This record gives sequence, C-alpha cells and structure tokens, in this order.
Amino acid sequence: MPINQPSNQIKLTNVSVVRLRKGGKRFEVACYKNKVLDWRNGSEPDLDEVVQIENVFLNVSKGTVAPKEDLKRAFGEDKSMHDILVEVLKRGELQVGEKERSHEIGAAWREIATLVSEKCVDPASQRPYTVGIIEKAMHDIHFGVKQNKSAKSQALDVIRQLQASKTIPIERARMRVRVTMPTKDGKRIKEKVQELVDKVEDDDWVDEWELVAVMDPGSLRVINELLESETKGRGKVEVLNFASVGDDAGDEMLE
Repeated sequence: MPINQPSNQIKLTNVSVVRLRKGGKRFEVACYKNKVLDWRNGSEPDLDEVVQIENVFLNVSKGTVAPKEDLKRAFGEDKSMHDILVEVLKRGELQVGEKERSHEIGAAWREIATLVSEKCVDPASQRPYTVGIIEKAMHDIHFGVKQNKSAKSQALDVIRQLQASKTIPIERARMRVRVTMPTKDGKRIKEKVQELVDKVEDDDWVDEWELVAVMDPGSLRVINELLESETKGRGKVEVLNFASVGDDAGDEMLE
C-alpha cells in the first residue's frame, strides 16, 4: 500500500515503542507490550497483533506522525507503509520503561545465578553453592546483565569470571555416563569417544563395548551427535549421575 500519512497528531496509551534512526531522523512505531519479541522470534506472525496503528511516528509519546516526505527520503520512494513498519520492527531498538527494565534485569540476574548454582560445585566439597552465594559473588565481580544475551551464555561468562578472579573456588560439575555400542563400532570410534571424556572409570569388551566415564556436561550433546552419525542408532549414552546436583541436570546443561 502507498504511504499515506496524516499530518495531525495521534494519541496512544499503554504502548511499547520501537525506535530506529535513519536518514538523520528518528522514527518510532507504537506496539503492544510484549508482542515485539514474539514477532521477532516467530511465535507471533500476525503484524496486526504487534503494531497498535499502521503509522510511523517521529515521537510516539507526543503523537507526532512522521511526514510522508521524511519517510520517502529515509526509506525510499518505493517502500510501502508495511515495508517501513517491518524494517523498523526488525532493526529498531525496543524502548522499555525504567520499572519494566528493572524487573527484567532482576529476573535475568536471578536466572543466571540459578543456572550457575545448578551446574557448578565447590571443588573441595563437590557440593553446589546456593543461589544467594552465587549472587553475592556476582556482585563482587561487578557482573552486569546484558539484555541482548541469553541467560545460558551469561551464566558461562559468570563462571569464567569467577574462576579468573578466584572470588570463590568454583568448577563445572561433572557427570558420569555409560556409553555402549557393538564391539565393531567400539573398535572403530573408541579414540574419538575417549577424547570427549575427562576420566575413564571402566572399559569393558565382554558382549559389546561399554565405557563408564566422567565428563563435562557440555560434551554430552557432542557424544550423542557422534554416536548418531557413526553408529546409526546402534550406540547409546546414558547419564548415570550428575555430581551433587541431580540425575536430570544433564537435560538442562549449559551450552
């Protein structure tokens, strides 16, 4: 559809704003709260559910609509209003109120600390730290939450920073696994499997190849992929236990 912008002001309430600077101008789109991220990750395909009104603004809070000439200069003569809205939503920065931002940062902080607590232990006792102790250690290293990074990625950052600063002694918990496959396959890929584990506890060739080993949880997916590609379903890996954290922790391992 062609650009057909009214010159008057439009007042909107209870909105989220996506802002994009282009061609020397700042353009804004008024959206429904919490819908922009859903649209960006594909869980909300309907643009009508995201955008409050099919207009582009210079200032949403003041209701100042962007002039047609400004839109043409910045986005091109051939761009429709739909095209411009999509570009702003894709490339623009989502503006969040201070109260909402504070809540999101607090929730992310807690999630990161919880992930670190679940996946790490005190090397001396092999017991996990409480979330409270991890949060205090995060404060001590002046860790700052980054809203554009996943909690898993930031939890790995926290672990690395804690290990480097020696704020508290900490290491990734290890899991014990059992790998089994036909003897023929075992002889062919044994070395590849052993390269992915930290310590071999048992290596048995009676009826089939069975390996019991201790490994970093991050290698579990790699071993699964190796077995899938090399044994065509004849090999399997089983998690026996996860050091002092729980048998199901491997399903939620940090990546």
